[in-house]
Amino acid sequence: MFETNARGILLDIEGTTSSISFVYDVMFPYARENVASFLASSWEDESVQGGVEALATDLDKDSAESWLGAMPTSQQQSEVAQGVISLMDADVKATGLKQIQGLIWKDGFTQGQMVAHLYDEVAGCISAWNQAGIDVRIYSSGSIQAQKLFFGHTLAGDLLDKLNGHYDTTTGPKQELTSYQKIAADFNCLPSAILFVSDVVAELDAAKAAGLQTLLSLRPGNKPVEDDHGFPVVKSFSEIAIEDC
Repeated sequence: MFETNARGILLDIEGTTSSISFVYDVMFPYARENVASFLASSWEDESVQGGVEALATDLDKDSAESWLGAMPTSQQQSEVAQGVISLMDADVKATGLKQIQGLIWKDGFTQGQMVAHLYDEVAGCISAWNQAGIDVRIYSSGSIQAQKLFFGHTLAGDLLDKLNGHYDTTTGPKQELTSYQKIAADFNCLPSAILFVSDVVAELDAAKAAGLQTLLSLRPGNKPVEDDHGFPVVKSFSEIAIEDC
């Protein structure tokens, strides 16, 4: 059992609230399989064009205009689809990629083609934390839009009203101290009053350096970690005990 006096809890998604396999075996393949048809049907949407502009930056292009230029529309769409897939193949955590993935996933979730996986105790624990006055928020490399789609369409139903905030790579990389400083400031409380739970040791290192409480999530299917990581461990949120303040 891990006892904490935290007044805020910041949660990762993959390997923490949901299985890594759902993201890699369901969400990523859905985006890959549907990117071309999605771009063809939604190319003129302002949100799509904003994602294309950000994707150009991800791919080290000066701008979408300099990249795609006077190509026919179908070729532009093909270039963008190839760019999305190349970044996915490289497992790059890039803002433009995440924006476009999020738009594709929106179709999947709202049409009922995907339902987000949660570990069995997650929804109940988040509800209990809410009742105890704990401010629960999410920090993931996936876009805020994708996070809201995810938690709005889970196996346990819509959990969005139980989450007070969402952060993604627009706040900063998850392995940088300054990202957690910004998040703590947005929580409007001392970093030491926030507990960050993640399955990635490098993220916990950065959060700890920023003064947050930290906890390593060890779930089935997570990537192995070194034995000397130095963080307390839980295998379920039910192992987190909130102390009265």
